[in-house]
Amino acid sequence: MSKIIFLSILMLCLSFMLDAQSGKEYVPCSEMPDIINAYHADVTALDRVYIVNGSPEKTGRYKLLAEDYLSKIEKLHFSNLPLGCKVDYILFKRDLAESVFQAQNDAKEYSTLKKWFPFNDSIYSLEKIRRRGGALDAKNTALIFFTINKEIQQLQTKITVEKSLTIKDSRRAGIIINGLRTAAKNVFNFYNGYDPLFTWWVPDTYNKLDSALTSYATVFKITAEKNAPNKDSSGIVGYPIGREEIMRQLSIEMIPYTPEELIQIANKEFAWCDHQMLLASAEMGFGTDWKKALEKVKLSYVPAGEQAQAMVKLYDESVAFLKAKDLITIPPLAEETWRIAMMTPEQQLINPFFYGGEEFAVSYPTNTMDFTSRMMSMRGNNPHFSRATVHHELIAGHYLQQFMNERVNTYRHYETPFWTEGWALYWEMLLWNENFPQSPEDRIGMLFWRMHRCARIIFSLNYHMQKWPPQKCIDFLVERVGHERANAEGEVRRSFVGGYSPLYQVGYMIGGLQFMALKNELVGTNKMTIKQFHDAVLQQNSMPVEMLRAIMTNQSLESEYKSNWRFYTLP
Repeated sequence: MSKIIFLSILMLCLSFMLDAQSGKEYVPCSEMPDIINAYHADVTALDRVYIVNGSPEKTGRYKLLAEDYLSKIEKLHFSNLPLGCKVDYILFKRDLAESVFQAQNDAKEYSTLKKWFPFNDSIYSLEKIRRRGGALDAKNTALIFFTINKEIQQLQTKITVEKSLTIKDSRRAGIIINGLRTAAKNVFNFYNGYDPLFTWWVPDTYNKLDSALTSYATVFKITAEKNAPNKDSSGIVGYPIGREEIMRQLSIEMIPYTPEELIQIANKEFAWCDHQMLLASAEMGFGTDWKKALEKVKLSYVPAGEQAQAMVKLYDESVAFLKAKDLITIPPLAEETWRIAMMTPEQQLINPFFYGGEEFAVSYPTNTMDFTSRMMSMRGNNPHFSRATVHHELIAGHYLQQFMNERVNTYRHYETPFWTEGWALYWEMLLWNENFPQSPEDRIGMLFWRMHRCARIIFSLNYHMQKWPPQKCIDFLVERVGHERANAEGEVRRSFVGGYSPLYQVGYMIGGLQFMALKNELVGTNKMTIKQFHDAVLQQNSMPVEMLRAIMTNQSLESEYKSNWRFYTLP
């Protein structure tokens, strides 16, 4: 009887999903969506006013907002909420607490650098007057800008010999300086031309101040990189966060494993990939020399100018496969509304392969790249490699995620790479299991990326625990996975200086394994069909997979929930 009830509820949920294109949404209650929507509307309102990133005023105001909403949700009766809204309560409270934590951390970092910014309050006060169109003393404003310019020149000399300045300090200084430039620019743009005296007094001093601040940020960066203990021949200088912070962030992401255990998982998955790679290599006639087989696959690249068409062909094949197997509901509008872009050479230095979603960006050589870079780009983006990535980036991966996120349960803002990248990686695993690769070359291409995701866990965690320098990470990708060296350098640079969170690279494989475990738990026991499972996942919107599991398995939850789902069996 419980199984029949469960399936009835599921089919009702799916009917809402099928109506998503018309704007019809399924929400589990009103209390949590209302309060979450109100919070994000308040954040948006504050964003339009407090534009100076890094300022104590902005940090304090957002902290106050988060604390206010923490008080509001504490007044809700958790036990009276339906299950979906209990999940929202737990996750929203977690996110508010993290906002308070980060505001406190930002304030602490600002305080440690305050001696290098004795002039901040002068600029902040001018921007505060500008917000409401107050009158400025033009001559005094010019004097303030002139004086700060002189101060910066003196401080730059001191910074160059400051041995204690770290990459962390440099990053915070960059945020502060960008905020100061924004504040000064807004003051200038508002009054210049409008106020005759301002227009006469200020332009020259403002332009010199902006240049001085830009130079100041560069000096911070150069000095910090010079002091960096982990700088090596790669020239990549990131910011390893340490094991304690990794553990804290894993707790927030609801991953109840240590970094050492995650590396164990990656090595176990790597061993499976190694075995499958040897089977494909032997089938191609290369015996156990899988790198020779990999080299042959790399040489299958298409001619310059034809990569976009090759990717569309792979997309057509993957969508036809999904439909033939009836694996997931694909709204026709989702098929219609994605598009292709080509990456610039500059973008390819950070991301040598692709990115996806509504815009599917493809890497391939341009006329400005040298011969070596061109060949590495073509070899590393051959069709067999791309066979694992087109559906990852488009359907049923990132674009279908984006499409549904914008239409169903849109109040949920629990962005996490373990859901975003984990779902896309799960489809690589699933399509392998469903025999999507058509040849040993296809299998090698798909295995290359699966090995790459194992390697991401290993090199990123070892880096952040300060065990591996960047060059060792690059060498690991070249030797263990078979990357082109330039592509490996781009991947490591992207991981450590590309603006990604420290756990982002871990999220691919670990999130994929979470989805696979949940699929086995529900589909493998015949509680749902595979299509019902996939549709139900997208109906809930983004959240930690453990919380998705709580909803889909109808768990009993406490307000102070602690992650406990051990989704992967270790030796």
